[in-house]
Amino acid sequence: MRKQILDIKIDMNGPSVELNAENGAVVMIPFKGYVVESCLFSGIVEPCGVDTQVVNAAQVRHMSARYMLTGKDTEGNDCHIYIENNGWFDERGGRKPPEPGTPMFHTVPTFITDSPVLAPYLHQTGRFEGEGWGKEDGLHILFYEIG
Repeated sequence: MRKQILDIKIDMNGPSVELNAENGAVVMIPFKGYVVESCLFSGIVEPCGVDTQVVNAAQVRHMSARYMLTGKDTEGNDCHIYIENNGWFDERGGRKPPEPGTPMFHTVPTFITDSPVLAPYLHQTGRFEGEGWGKEDGLHILFYEIG
């Protein structure tokens, strides 16, 4: 059973940087955003987020995004949530549109927060998963509690 805990709308906020080599490729994409829906938190994605996508020599594409949320926890206290979101693309490698009703990619997030209310929950490992979805208004990252 999965329970959605966060829906984050991502906005690209600058030019990406690319590197292509004989043994793979790397693209770094800066972004910002805001929390669309959450039972835990309301706020923004600071404009210092970066998504790094690496394609290895076997053409397997992985991604690692790191970003900071600033806002308020469930009790209205100011707080931050740092997210390290590591993921992978399916067999399309992120180069073709996903089938309708399927995510663009899957992730395993790690959370760090200074909120005493959220820390006992978010600091647990292996409890969460994420997905990237292309919606009418752009890219959304959805996080779920699993288990």
